[in-house]
Amino acid sequence: MAKRIQLVLNQDISKLGKFGDLVEVAPGYARNYLVPRNLAIPATPAILKQVERKREQERQRQLELKQQALEQKTTLEGAGSFKIAKQAGEGEAIFGTVTTQDVADVIHGAINMEVDRRGITIPDISGLGTYEAEIKLHSEVIAKVNIEVVAS
Repeated sequence: MAKRIQLVLNQDISKLGKFGDLVEVAPGYARNYLVPRNLAIPATPAILKQVERKREQERQRQLELKQQALEQKTTLEGAGSFKIAKQAGEGEAIFGTVTTQDVADVIHGAINMEVDRRGITIPDISGLGTYEAEIKLHSEVIAKVNIEVVAS
């Protein structure tokens, strides 16, 4: 059986590895596919140092993003409840529904903070009252805010 070649991946490749991983592959796969398409480069000590430096920079960037998310969480949770006005009918039932975009707009209007609507999780809101919404600010940071639905 032929000797295997060690390569460092330049980008994520499914079923093989992530950016910066040291992988061993067959010589033909490396020579005919990975290297010509610049998906991987041969592993040398200098390349390994360079990849390690890039990983450290990425780790630092992720720590900074997490710190910003923690600051946003304290701001959101310290703001109290956010009021959304909807038309109401009999029995405190509302017409329409409260969407994640409504929640994002109310937060932006109240405390001037941009929140991605795709990171907001709200319960099924069908009437007036107070509900709890979760806002995912980072993969490890989730803020819980109260949404008060009032009649307009």
